[in-house]
Amino acid sequence: MNIQLKPVRKLRIHWPISVETMTQLADGQLQALESDAGIASLLDALTSTPELGGFGNYHHVFESSAGFEGFTVAEGANPTLGRVGQRTISPTFVFTTYFDDSLDDAAVQQLVQTIVDIHPWEVPVIEVSGPLSVSSSVMDSRTEMRVAS
Repeated sequence: MNIQLKPVRKLRIHWPISVETMTQLADGQLQALESDAGIASLLDALTSTPELGGFGNYHHVFESSAGFEGFTVAEGANPTLGRVGQRTISPTFVFTTYFDDSLDDAAVQQLVQTIVDIHPWEVPVIEVSGPLSVSSSVMDSRTEMRVAS
């Protein structure tokens, strides 16, 4: 198998989780990802969006980490967590996946809108990178013949 680099863009989403989910993840209980309704909806969005997380023969690929996000709510906000003027720290699940750089801007905007529509925060933190390169597998002709046999 040959590895090539292909141009992609990164989609990174910060998602609040409960202290219970954070504790379960820290304890190695990966089923917490499916048990947390918010994360489960995010993972469902990934699997229902074929443009996300394609790496050759692997689909719906993502990386994640758990951490903390801090913010201070400003006047005029309608926060899900925290109060105006209060510094708030929230356990956070950071979800990262990739999509092909050739995806047009309207499709990228729709991907982001899909996440915004299900995200519990008034202003979700969603990052979309410019083009970068990641590895992707490419079968050489010998491998393709063995697979076809």
